[in-house]
Amino acid sequence: MMTREAEGKSGRRDFMARCLKAGAAIVAVGGLAFWRYDDTPPTGIDADEQSVTLPRFSVAGTEGRLGVAKGEVRSKTLARALKAVGGIEAFIKPNDQVLIKVNAAFAMPPLLSATTHPELVGELTRYCLKAGAARVVVTDNPIHDPGSAFALTGIEAAAKKAGAEVVVPRADHFKPFTLATGALLDHWPILFKPLAGVNKVIGVAPVKSHHRSGASMTMKNWYGLLGGRRNVFHQDINNIIKELSMMVTPTLVVLDGTWSMMTNGPTGGSLDDLTATRTMIVSTDQVAADAFGARLLGKKGSELPYLAKAEQAGVGTTDFRSLGVKGDIV
Repeated sequence: MMTREAEGKSGRRDFMARCLKAGAAIVAVGGLAFWRYDDTPPTGIDADEQSVTLPRFSVAGTEGRLGVAKGEVRSKTLARALKAVGGIEAFIKPNDQVLIKVNAAFAMPPLLSATTHPELVGELTRYCLKAGAARVVVTDNPIHDPGSAFALTGIEAAAKKAGAEVVVPRADHFKPFTLATGALLDHWPILFKPLAGVNKVIGVAPVKSHHRSGASMTMKNWYGLLGGRRNVFHQDINNIIKELSMMVTPTLVVLDGTWSMMTNGPTGGSLDDLTATRTMIVSTDQVAADAFGARLLGKKGSELPYLAKAEQAGVGTTDFRSLGVKGDIV
């Protein structure tokens, strides 16, 4: 007799097959391509254009918070993890302009956990608007064709249904950014248009293995703000993740470990790559969130060099227990 878990996985496989067939049609129409803006120079940015700056999006007095909730239903675990860090009202105030930075990198159905789950996008949008936010923007710079990626992941539909604006990147949305204390982010294009005018930023990412960095979680999620031929940074993956974490000081990060991609990350492509780790993490410290998330992949924080690099740069702490973690700790 097939167990309930086996039945669930079999049903998920059947659904995945249907989704992939639908996805193939979408990609065929939209075109599956790397999102490049200019091949010469690699940044696609005029050398004379002035670099933009980014403010800190953190909320004073909320530093060092980390909440964890265990369970299978994302809406419920998100609610409990948010409550553990003080509730959305501690971070989002009336008239705030909020950006939710999702991982929409691939034109793949949410079932495969390669991208931010649309349920989280919808829930977070509703929470922010209920707290009084004047506007919620959802964006990313996908690797696959942006239109196909936002559609097939379910992110666009969920965001719009909840009342958010979805910004699909265009070439004129990018501006050069220079990290004053960095070595890699020097006059490099970032997806600035949706960031302009917002005062709160929430990063939302799934827990995934990664063939270069070892893991892709909340810090790696900022990679989706880069334009140009960003694949050049793969040769120095740990330092680019460190610099990205220095570039963005978020209001909150949400790390979804409901299902974790244990193998073949970051794209995956099979349910066999996934394990039900049933964990939702919300934090104001992206380093601590990822250090906690590493455990879901069966890794120690020391196995991910970018964590120590970011900690040394003053971004956050790898010792998540020192934060007095709230919620379900096992």
